[in-house]
Amino acid sequence: MALQILALLVFIAVFAVGALRGVHIGILMIAGASGTALFLTDMTVEDLVAGFPIDLMVLLVGVTYFFAIAQTNGTVDTLIDRALQKVGSNAVLLPLVFFLLTGGIAAMGAPLAGLVMMPVGMQVARKYNVDFALMGLAICFAIGAGGFAPTSLYGIVTYGTAHDAGIALNPFLLFGIAVGTYLVLLAGAYAMFGREAFKRRGSTAFHVNPRLAQVGAPGNHPFERETAISRGGASAADISFGEDEEDEAKFDESTVADPESSKLSSFGLVQWLTVAGMIVLIGSVVVLAALGRDPDIGLICFALASVLTLVDPKTGKNAVSKIDWSTVLLVGGIITFVGVLQHMGAVDMLGEAAKSIGAPLVAAFVLCAVGGLVSAFASTTGILAALVPLALPLVADGHLPGWALIAALGVCSAVVDVSPYSTLGATVVATAPESARARLVKILLRFGLSMVIVGPLLLVGGLVAPAMFFG
Repeated sequence: MALQILALLVFIAVFAVGALRGVHIGILMIAGASGTALFLTDMTVEDLVAGFPIDLMVLLVGVTYFFAIAQTNGTVDTLIDRALQKVGSNAVLLPLVFFLLTGGIAAMGAPLAGLVMMPVGMQVARKYNVDFALMGLAICFAIGAGGFAPTSLYGIVTYGTAHDAGIALNPFLLFGIAVGTYLVLLAGAYAMFGREAFKRRGSTAFHVNPRLAQVGAPGNHPFERETAISRGGASAADISFGEDEEDEAKFDESTVADPESSKLSSFGLVQWLTVAGMIVLIGSVVVLAALGRDPDIGLICFALASVLTLVDPKTGKNAVSKIDWSTVLLVGGIITFVGVLQHMGAVDMLGEAAKSIGAPLVAAFVLCAVGGLVSAFASTTGILAALVPLALPLVADGHLPGWALIAALGVCSAVVDVSPYSTLGATVVATAPESARARLVKILLRFGLSMVIVGPLLLVGGLVAPAMFFG
């Protein structure tokens, strides 16, 4: 047992050192896994390397490359522009509209790609007097919901890790659970912050310059890694937000004054092919799943991306730099280390400790709460990869349905990301007017920390318990 405890301490220390020093945790995890495996176990180098999740790497690279092409060639921006022009500006509907648009973007491989909508959403909130907290929460919830799509990062990591552990978790069911949870939370946000919006139901034509969505977004492109904004907070320098009348006038006249806007208003051959590729991707995944086949989304994305690259080689070449290699290393390093811990029996030891609590539902609640608490201050993607294996002993005795517990654990690890100490919450604060930031920090901190308890109550009480007793 001493070796297992030592290995777990090394695992925790790697997380802590990486967070404190701002170093990529995935790289440290690979180094830590190597030292632990070679000095504390009988594993060989071949055994260690075999633990790196090649299948997840192919999936993540293929998905992020295909949707990076869609972002680079202007297809995503054009779709956003057209959608916003059609929805009008009803104050009540605007947060829901941004939830739908942002969720669609977040489903395209990288959840944080949805952050491109935050500056636009905050501008719209100010223009139509929508509470900044409501708009910010709506966009954060959309990023979480879209992130659990079968084509996006949170969903890929959650159902991929569950599949590798022998737990049958339908990716579409996982997506539906996440969307349902976030819609419940959005309804709660409307109840708390949407009263003023219901008093103003007028609708006028609404136009937005998609270029505003790019202003000050984290990193150089929307497929930047999760730590693009420090989890310690954000400042106005990270994401700019104009507050004077001149900026507001520019915002109103954006589609008239900006020639780039008119260029985006028409689709070319490449954009139509990209949209067709998205339809083929979604359709093939749905059809194969309906036929009982396990679709390899990564390979499908590689095939579609290769067609787009042949049609437009320059865009394909530029999109290579936007492949989410950072997440590949993060997830790969953590899963490799977890594989070493599993070989040593450390994961089973922790799982048995959770199981020893006695009541399976209480153990599930504790596990989900721990996942949420840790995720509030660390990488959600990393937590998903690290905590899913801990649920296996709770599933092994048959008391808890594996698919429900893994889905609950995944969503509980993501709903806390509205905290101002996470990337999403920090972006909400940074894009809001300076006069509103102090209030937003308080609201988001309370809301985010409350999710540590509210999330498990919703998911364990509303999903795991019914599945346990009636499944």
